[in-house]
Amino acid sequence: FVIFLEEYRPAWNRGKRKMLRGVLLRKIGGASSKRAVQSLSSYKKMMSTAAATKENIKYFQIYRYDPEVQGQKPYMATYPVNIDECGPMVLDALIKIKEEQDPGLTFRRSCREGICGSCAMNIGGRNTLACLCYITPPGSSKNAKPIKITPLPHMYVVKDLVPDMTNFYAQYKSIEPWLKTKAGTKQDFSQEHLQSKLDRKKLDGMYECILCACCSTACPSYWWNADTYLGPAVLMQSYRWIQDSRDEFRKQRLEALDDAFKLYRCHTIMNCSQTCPKHLNPGKAVANIKKAIADELH
Repeated sequence: FVIFLEEYRPAWNRGKRKMLRGVLLRKIGGASSKRAVQSLSSYKKMMSTAAATKENIKYFQIYRYDPEVQGQKPYMATYPVNIDECGPMVLDALIKIKEEQDPGLTFRRSCREGICGSCAMNIGGRNTLACLCYITPPGSSKNAKPIKITPLPHMYVVKDLVPDMTNFYAQYKSIEPWLKTKAGTKQDFSQEHLQSKLDRKKLDGMYECILCACCSTACPSYWWNADTYLGPAVLMQSYRWIQDSRDEFRKQRLEALDDAFKLYRCHTIMNCSQTCPKHLNPGKAVANIKKAIADELH
């Protein structure tokens, strides 16, 4: 497979192959360095072939890290992809790279329709879903600049583009994301638990959240206090249950969030609402929680 460290690309362009070979050996180490160096000649040959045949090549700079390779540090690898033989989305390019160039490339994906949230990552400096992110957005001109892909920021990395979501899901569990009714409430569980159209409409813009964590990992407050601050995604989900007319624990849910760190680490930076791939507004939900606490508890 092709591994080419972009940070040393100028050295290659100047023809300093010997220097680059030594750098690669020190940078990667072990058996993988041999494959990397061997691939350099293949890389140069492929580029000249692509230029000769005028293929529509797009370059992808991808974050690589394998904790099982002893002594290996994270690095960026560049992969060329013929866009004419690839689907329009970044996820299509990642799948093509994995199938044709580097089977070891690791990332999450499932639905390919922006429903599951599995393929959340940072693409071109913005948190989004790879399955919803165009390689070349419609109406945009072709850009020779490589697309840089890294894991969601400020999270532990399991491997390559796979972040550790353990803390995020533990925080989601802590808000008890299910309907709660008080003891003694008569409810026929053989029938649908109805609510009015107006009450149902209050949940719009919140129930659509797919828990991809794009908003939370774009929030500087979450970067600094991920162990105590719940983050915009979990807070919006909490407000979804607070607003549900069928839930009978509204006051208790508000009291649980009335905390200096769980809620009030939000400083309305609004990165969350700007980056949400589902075009939701977590910042507004957080503000509504603060207002509800001020009106109903204080």
